[in-house]
Amino acid sequence: MASNRNNSGNDIETNALGVDVLTWIAENDDMMMRFLSLSGLSADNLRDAAAEPGFMAGVVGFLMGHEPTLMAYCQERGVEPEAVANAWQALGGDSPFETSI
Repeated sequence: MASNRNNSGNDIETNALGVDVLTWIAENDDMMMRFLSLSGLSADNLRDAAAEPGFMAGVVGFLMGHEPTLMAYCQERGVEPEAVANAWQALGGDSPFETSI
């Protein structure tokens, strides 16, 4: 069931964090090459991919999939790891923890 709550402010903050993560990745050639390699993207199709639904979840998921990269981003940008995890989930990323019922 869809939620009726208004998340526009949170959506803006979440998307801004995703853009900042992508900017951070792009500022480091080695990190960008790793991102492209792991995502299967190339410099030629990155712009088109960025327009696709789920792209930002993938960008933030890149950090979530490698704790040292997540921590480096958080330290350099002054962002709490929990904020990145929350943004990832808000963007549609998988839960970082398995749950059992």
